[in-house]
Amino acid sequence: MFQKVISSLWSSPQEPISEVKYDPTNPKMNPLNPEGLKSCCACPQTKSARDDCFLKYGPEADENCQELVQNHLACMRSLGFKL
Repeated sequence: MFQKVISSLWSSPQEPISEVKYDPTNPKMNPLNPEGLKSCCACPQTKSARDDCFLKYGPEADENCQELVQNHLACMRSLGFKL
């Protein structure tokens, strides 16, 4: 009984290591995004072109807008967003 009390006095408490979740909008975590842009505001040119294509083609957008979607994904990834 005393052994347990004595050893607990001398040993440091085991604190769980808290993992910090990756935040692509935090410039300290993501040097690719120094302005700290959120995903809704990043890559406005490629986002606008993609959205216009979806509105223009409607149900056929999957076939006709692939290149624009890929361009937007590439832009987002270049800013450190994981898609």
